[in-house]
Amino acid sequence: MFDWEEIYATRAKRMGASEIRELLKLLEQPDIISFAGGIPDPALFPNDAFQEAYSDILSGPEAGQALQYSVSEGYPRLREWIVKRMRARGIDADLENIFITSGSQQALDYLGKLLLSPGDTALVSWPTYLGALQAFNAYEPRYDRLDLSRNAAPEAYSAAADKAGSRVKFAYLSADFANPTGESLTPMEREKLLDIADALDIVVIEDAAYRALRYEGERQKTLLAMDCERSGGIENTRTLYCGSFSKTLSPGLRVGWVCAATPIIKRLVLAKQAADLHSPTINQMAIARVAENSFEAQAEKINTVYRERRDAMLKALADYMPAGVEWTRPEGGMFIWLTLPERMDATELLPLSLKTAKVAFVPGNAFYADGSGRNHLRLSFSCSAPEVIDEGIRRLGAVLSEELAAAA
Repeated sequence: MFDWEEIYATRAKRMGASEIRELLKLLEQPDIISFAGGIPDPALFPNDAFQEAYSDILSGPEAGQALQYSVSEGYPRLREWIVKRMRARGIDADLENIFITSGSQQALDYLGKLLLSPGDTALVSWPTYLGALQAFNAYEPRYDRLDLSRNAAPEAYSAAADKAGSRVKFAYLSADFANPTGESLTPMEREKLLDIADALDIVVIEDAAYRALRYEGERQKTLLAMDCERSGGIENTRTLYCGSFSKTLSPGLRVGWVCAATPIIKRLVLAKQAADLHSPTINQMAIARVAENSFEAQAEKINTVYRERRDAMLKALADYMPAGVEWTRPEGGMFIWLTLPERMDATELLPLSLKTAKVAFVPGNAFYADGSGRNHLRLSFSCSAPEVIDEGIRRLGAVLSEELAAAA
């Protein structure tokens, strides 16, 4: 038998299965209460709007264009809508600053390909989005923990990289409602991040996948908008804004975008030409029509539902979690992050929870570049009704209480 393992490139050894994608299979089991998958509720998708959009496209003069090859930069009408949205947020973007991707995940893969040579250092939050680690891992980076405390010294990153024979290339994080913690950066932390990037002369990758899902609190400036203010305009910035329609309109259509200075946009276009030529034109056309007609109404609808579910989970955690368990209180997004007592391991807790309580979650170590964080776990509230959330957290609390009592 041919030995495939001996012929793979070295980068293939850093490609692993997504724990979250595997856990999504549990959604097909009706007896499992799953807080594992960070996915939108399909009952909230704007089905009628998309049905109308596709019908309009395929029965009109643009039908041929919709089914034909297209430009790698993306459908101009959709990019124009994004330009208006970016400008409303203080970003002086033009059409040349917008690049359409097959979901924001593809943007992360392209940026890893363009920016990382083997051994280069990527600064990431601790924990960080698992999908980003998977995208970057193929390009064989070294990771360092991004610290945005007041006393964080940029020189420490460059010194650590030098010692490892490396070079710091970029900082990656979500400034709003991060996956997995649900937490957002304060204004001071946003300024600190840009200060660090300036001092190290590196790129900032701003993952804004959840930014539209705000349930309370004051909307903060994007990192790219702040960078525009500091540098005098988008063409002078070092920040790339990665947006997505997956959490608001449809994840299945796989439409995201990058907003950035034109030099990096041109390079991203070359990467896409070499990979898949362009994202599906008909999907971009449909997204453009639905966004133009109903994006704000759709965002308001899902935010109303998700706010209720977040509140239900926070209340249930307060009611059922044993002493010693802590959790975040996000102002938006889809996730709540639990911190268990140090002696507990969420990877060992998961099979017990599935067997005895029929409750699924994601163990925290999946979100750490070094595999640590085993006393953490991520809960998603987006796909469960309040009464289901209450029951699931009650069951999970009982499992944790029994484990803590047994260890006492």
